[in-house]
Order: sequence, then structure tokens, then C-alpha cells
Amino acid sequence: MRRAELIMALVLAVFSAYLMWKSAELPIGWIPGKGPGGGAFPFWLAAGMFGCCVWIVVRWIRRSSPVSNSTERYMKADMRRIVIVVACSLAAMIGSIHIIGVYFSVPLFLLFYMRFLGAHRWSTSLSIGLLTPVVTFFFFEIALHITLPKGYTEPLFYPLYDWFM
Repeated sequence: MRRAELIMALVLAVFSAYLMWKSAELPIGWIPGKGPGGGAFPFWLAAGMFGCCVWIVVRWIRRSSPVSNSTERYMKADMRRIVIVVACSLAAMIGSIHIIGVYFSVPLFLLFYMRFLGAHRWSTSLSIGLLTPVVTFFFFEIALHITLPKGYTEPLFYPLYDWFM
């Protein structure tokens, strides 16, 4: 576990640095009259992830977390099945974005994950699954004017565009 924590922190730190470098090709600051630059959110999210990776490495060096002191195997056999199910469901979600779009694939994934893997109640799973695409739509499409992939469901959004824009 100890070695796996360090390796993942370093891999994610490298990935974060790459995302920061790549997103800095666009403006990362505030553009007067227009809002945040095109690279602002990716840059600052990657910077936050990089900071978390640095903190994980510091805790690993200081051995101040339970994982950094662990001598257990990285993954037990029963956890392997859960990781495979999550990886396959994520792959299905990403693959379905092209067909049914973000606003339908993400809620389906959340519903599956929360209800069947997380064992949450139906009311909790449905409320999160339905609230997430609504908040995401208003944040990206209306507030930021960033269009997310909608696949074949795009005509369903035309009335919303007419109403808000």
C-alpha cells in the first residue's frame, strides 16, 4: 500500500503538471466583460490536484497517514471485483456520451454507482442523479457558455436554449 500511494501521487502530479501546462495555452485569468478565460478552470483544478499530490507525498515521507505506514498488499481479491465493475461502468459512461450526451450518461452512471455499488436509498440516488445534470447544465451551458456533448439528444435542448439565451 505504501509504495502504491507514492506511485499514484507521483503519476497524478505529473498528469496535473501536464494539464496545467496545456491549459495555460489559453487565458487562465479573468477576462473583463467576458468572465474566466478558456483555460482558467482546467488550470486551477489541475493546480489544486497538484497541490493535493504534493501533500500526499509529504505525508508519505513523514509517515503520518495510515496508508503510509501500511505493509498490506495493494489490493485484496474481493476489492478487485469492485474496481473492475467501477472501471467498466465508467467506460460505459464515457462511451455513451457520444450517443446520449453528458446530461443523460452521467446521471445513469451516478444512479448505478450510488444505488447498486454504494447501497444508498433510491431517494438519495435519484435526487443526486437528477440534480447533477441540471446543475451541470446551468453551470456550463448558461453561466459559462460552454457546450457539452449531447449526442443524439441535442434536439431536446433547443427549447432550453431558446428560453435562456
